[in-house]
Amino acid sequence: MTIYFSNVGIHRHKIKNVLEGALKYLGQPSRNVEMSLSVVSPEQIRELNAKFRGVDDVTDVLSFPTLELGKQHLDVAELPSDAINSKTGKLNLGDVIICFERAKEQAESYGHSLRRELCFLSLHGLLHLLGYDHMQPDDEKEMTDLQEEILSKMHVTRDVK
Repeated sequence: MTIYFSNVGIHRHKIKNVLEGALKYLGQPSRNVEMSLSVVSPEQIRELNAKFRGVDDVTDVLSFPTLELGKQHLDVAELPSDAINSKTGKLNLGDVIICFERAKEQAESYGHSLRRELCFLSLHGLLHLLGYDHMQPDDEKEMTDLQEEILSKMHVTRDVK
């Protein structure tokens, strides 16, 4: 998996491990995929949220999938040709944008580390890129359970401070 990081800092290695672990857990090949992950200011994420979602508010994470999947989950092994980056030959999953200040606030509020929160938000964003959502109660439970299972398997727990 190739991740194009922007402003992520010292937690890059752990985030990459979690995202690669998530793909493995989901039975998805990670070798032929890429995505970008950016950490931005509250002002930047608010602007993006307003522009693309019509919500003029600061949020913790935004995901911009390359493919519109409707209610299905992406099978990376299929590698749809319109999503292949012609320069790299990899499936471009899309972009995940995280608000650093919101992540920091949430980590403090939940009583766990900033590293754990950044891993959680990165994973949450990746799941959206793969077609998961939390709009309906059943979908929310599926996504929440997946996040907890993957983070636990990757030893990123809430008690890590």
